[in-house]
Amino acid sequence: MPKPLVSVVLSFRNEAENIPTLTARLVAMFVSQDVEYELLFVNDASTDHSVSVLLTERQRNPRVKLLNMSRRFGVAEGVLAGLAAASGDAIVYMDCDLQDPPEVIPQLLERWRDGADVVHTIRTRRHGEGALKMTATRLAYRIIHYSSTIDLPVDGGDFKLLSRRAANQLLRLRESDPYLRGLTVWLGLNQAFVPYERAARHAGLSHFPLVSRNPWKTFVLGVTSFSFVPIYACIALAGAGLIASLLMLMVALAPATAGAPVDRGTALMAVLTFFWATTVGAIGIVGLYIARIYKDVRARPAYVLQSTIGLSEGDRHEDRAPAPEAEAIAPRT
Repeated sequence: MPKPLVSVVLSFRNEAENIPTLTARLVAMFVSQDVEYELLFVNDASTDHSVSVLLTERQRNPRVKLLNMSRRFGVAEGVLAGLAAASGDAIVYMDCDLQDPPEVIPQLLERWRDGADVVHTIRTRRHGEGALKMTATRLAYRIIHYSSTIDLPVDGGDFKLLSRRAANQLLRLRESDPYLRGLTVWLGLNQAFVPYERAARHAGLSHFPLVSRNPWKTFVLGVTSFSFVPIYACIALAGAGLIASLLMLMVALAPATAGAPVDRGTALMAVLTFFWATTVGAIGIVGLYIARIYKDVRARPAYVLQSTIGLSEGDRHEDRAPAPEAEAIAPRT
């Protein structure tokens, strides 16, 4: 019986200092595993000598493969390119900075052999990161978790294993700015979790410092990909504003019941608050309709089948879907 093939997808940019150590640790880890493997490095338009380092690694080990992007697209897009090119029965994707230790991969493979289609890693500790970034990161994860319509794991990063069928389903989703941490949960199927301690960066500087575009973009993607809470917050704020304007109007008119003049300042504030609240409310209502349009435009499939029982081939609707879904529906034996 042939050994299963495990693909490791590594989307990177400017990681020449880390690649040799990362490759050596991956190869050493796979020596003890009863699998075949391939290492797919997806180069997101690096400007250092990462490519020459990888070509040297490939001379030593033909399992090292390289995909070069035509320009800088982003980490998530690199992961998707690697998933599309991977041949593995199971696919692991991770960063190249060695904060995610390759030695955790055997635990991911164990969960996969037990039947998991998506194996998440959960960071129990994060070494080498400042207190401010740690606090902001924890807060961001929890905001995304509690505002989401699906049960997104807290402290789960971009170090995961996908079965072949899970990868095929993920590749069917045609979303711009994909939030992979959420989409892998949205797939459903059989999900498992492996805790680990995240190490400090092995070499070089972080590509995701707190005061930069990347972490904030990731936070916004996390909130907006699986939550319409900001829209509902606008509507709730509008309701509170209408109540406040009514109360202020009552306060402004109260003196008139005793024959005193109306409090014009409070009355003016009541009128201004009323118009502000109705404007915010109108924006919120329009937002609800746009949200419905957005849900249709992003074209996620209505459901993902894990398996079927008692249906003949003619009863299935696989002919309406791209080829990858036919592979994904078939249960792994």
